[in-house]
Amino acid sequence: MTDRNIRLDLIPGTLCDERMWSRVAPLLDGFDLQHVPLHKARTREQMRELIAAHSAPKTNLVGFSLGAYLAVEYAVAHPERIETLVLIANSCKGLLPAEVEARKRIVAMLEKNAYSGMTRHRLRELLAPAHLEDTSITGVIQDMAVDLGKEVLLAQFTTTIDRVDYMDRLHELPFPVLIVGAEGDQLADADDLRAMAALLPNARLHMIAEDAEEPSGHMVPLEAPVTLAAQMREFLPLA
Repeated sequence: MTDRNIRLDLIPGTLCDERMWSRVAPLLDGFDLQHVPLHKARTREQMRELIAAHSAPKTNLVGFSLGAYLAVEYAVAHPERIETLVLIANSCKGLLPAEVEARKRIVAMLEKNAYSGMTRHRLRELLAPAHLEDTSITGVIQDMAVDLGKEVLLAQFTTTIDRVDYMDRLHELPFPVLIVGAEGDQLADADDLRAMAALLPNARLHMIAEDAEEPSGHMVPLEAPVTLAAQMREFLPLA
């Protein structure tokens, strides 16, 4: 690796693996992308251990959705290990009440039934309307869901429903933080992301408008890869 390569340690979201970054990765040439295999964890402690094991000693940590929350959790516990932090499509408040109830219903159904992938209803919650028929996006989501399957989904849902609110700890994080979200995200409240940016000592916030050229729901790395890559490049310019 040359001195031009900035290593990025990427934490995916629920029922996601490195394919979550498949549309943005080609736009981040020159960066050294390393993936935290979050799907291998079956407990919350294993999630923490995987992040520590697969991140640089002084990391540029990038988290999406659940991965963003876990990235904040890791940064609060180990601020000395963080060079920069990129948080995508989640707040550190944890889950919205409606999402908690939705996940509890899904857990109850999963425990009784087989799992065959994302329902159409769930896709409507995850994606901007413009992307519901885009198989280059829905196909990746469905493939990850089917391949990772019921065991991973149950483990991730049951071990991460209860989340500490870290909003009152953000002032302790002195390093640069980039927050990228979407106004049309049905799962991550845009106002929560704005509140996070206001509380962080060194934060940059970019919210994708609903009428943007590249609109997005929750799945920002798949739905708005050009926008996300541009924000990351500006935030983490190559040496």
